[in-house]
Amino acid sequence: MKTTETPAPLPAESGAPLTKEDVPAGPPPKAKKEGTVLNVFSHGVLVIWAFMVVMPLLWAVMTSFKDDRSIFSSPWSLPDTLHFDNWSRAWTEANMSDYFLNTVLVVGGSLVGTLVLGSMAAYVLARFEFPGNRFIYFLFIGGMSFPIMLALVPLFYVVNNMGLLNTIHGLILVYIAYSLPFTVFFLTAFFRTLPTSIAEAAFVDGASHSRTFFQIMLPMAKPGLVSVGIFNFLGQWNQYMLPTVLNTDPDKRVLTQGLVQLAVSQGYKGDWSGLFAGLVMAMLPVLAAYIVFQRQVVQGLTAGALK
Repeated sequence: MKTTETPAPLPAESGAPLTKEDVPAGPPPKAKKEGTVLNVFSHGVLVIWAFMVVMPLLWAVMTSFKDDRSIFSSPWSLPDTLHFDNWSRAWTEANMSDYFLNTVLVVGGSLVGTLVLGSMAAYVLARFEFPGNRFIYFLFIGGMSFPIMLALVPLFYVVNNMGLLNTIHGLILVYIAYSLPFTVFFLTAFFRTLPTSIAEAAFVDGASHSRTFFQIMLPMAKPGLVSVGIFNFLGQWNQYMLPTVLNTDPDKRVLTQGLVQLAVSQGYKGDWSGLFAGLVMAMLPVLAAYIVFQRQVVQGLTAGALK
């Protein structure tokens, strides 16, 4: 039996619109396939990195609710019973409450002072032209590259001669000086992206420079302030070298000093569950601050890079 061959489709007549069936299907674009492979690879790397970061945190939190015997016998298993007494023992007997209060006072005072002074200096450097503007700006940038370890000995004698050694307000002043270079560098670039027309309109209406800054320009710079505030908070909360040199009074120790003292005492008491509880106490404020302000941090970084 002879089969009838299906005739080939006729091309569209001149002037007639082409339909989807008339256009021959070409091979899939190679760029799309390469982009898919790259996305899979990048997402895989991010998943591995997230696992490496999150797992130690979860393990520390889990271990803080175990007793000392379970920490060594089954370190990777969940606790059979939640031992909340570890946290109460670290808070009271290990004096973590005093260390926590001292840290809140030091970091809170230094953070406010750093943001106020840094934003004022950055606004002047970004908005006003005067002799020495660039020189002062590069001095702040040079302060970022200066190792703090080289200044510990002269800094100790300066603070001691001023009568600020082993004091909360002395440590606050040192923290402010330590954080100002990065704050001025970050906020100077951010203030340059803000529109000048609003400030000029305020000047026309009779506003002074200080009123224009505090009531108009500073609220507009809120994303940048939040971003640089988070970075300064992380650095100041985890600071260990400066308080170790400038704060030798046991009653005025901060959290990092208290954790080291608690770790040293393990050679005599073996209270490892209390040590992990104190470690989680010191870690939670930093983690909570980043979780709450993570969107503002990203907005501040991107807003400072775009005009």
